[in-house]
Amino acid sequence: MGFNKIIEGKSAEAWDIYIPNLSVDCVVFGFHDTTLKVLVTRLKEVDLWALPGGYVLKTENLKEAANRILFSRTGAENIYLQEFKVFSDLNRTDGIFDNFPDTLWNKQRFLSVGFYALVDFHHVNLVMDDFSDACEWKSIDELPDFMMDHRSIFDKALETLRRQLNHKPIGYSLLPEKFTMPELQKLYEIILAKKLNRGNFYRKMLRYDILQKLDESRKGGAHKAPDLYKFDIEKYQLALKNGLNEGW
Repeated sequence: MGFNKIIEGKSAEAWDIYIPNLSVDCVVFGFHDTTLKVLVTRLKEVDLWALPGGYVLKTENLKEAANRILFSRTGAENIYLQEFKVFSDLNRTDGIFDNFPDTLWNKQRFLSVGFYALVDFHHVNLVMDDFSDACEWKSIDELPDFMMDHRSIFDKALETLRRQLNHKPIGYSLLPEKFTMPELQKLYEIILAKKLNRGNFYRKMLRYDILQKLDESRKGGAHKAPDLYKFDIEKYQLALKNGLNEGW
């Protein structure tokens, strides 16, 4: 079925089950192959990309809506979610639904609540919905052309992630359970958009006593196998509560 028919068919039902003029857009971050990635979908017959999003059922709150939307896209549960901004500019949907009647649900003015989500890349199974012909991970350095104001939503999410790096469990949520110190440093460098001194970074991290060094190493490289670590979650949460207080 074509994109127009699908949109029109869903519109009548939407008026009955969703809260009017309110939507949710999610910026889903994952870390893989030393690259920070974001989950994006491509709309059928439009050739524009979008962040995962949707509407809020009359029977749920905002976070429940965000979790439902993300589960339908990723199959992942217990995702770390952080609300970060409401996007309310006029005419946010201009250009996408111009050829549809004004009564179309999707053509109404929507205030969108932005959430960023942090997931373990390996625990995600990507799923396309009826409106999309692609659902993919893209490096934050190689983003496609977004529809509407979704690029602005992404930019604000990344800015918020950078600002909250010392106060939210970002490393714990994005890295696998076991990781190397170079992987942790690379994650921080990507989020901060700057190169960090290796020795200083290691000393700072070890000084916080939030990492457990394991009796294991990462095999398979050409050089000496790096040691593996995992977070001591209780100490990590306490340190984040007080703030890491580092000027990276």
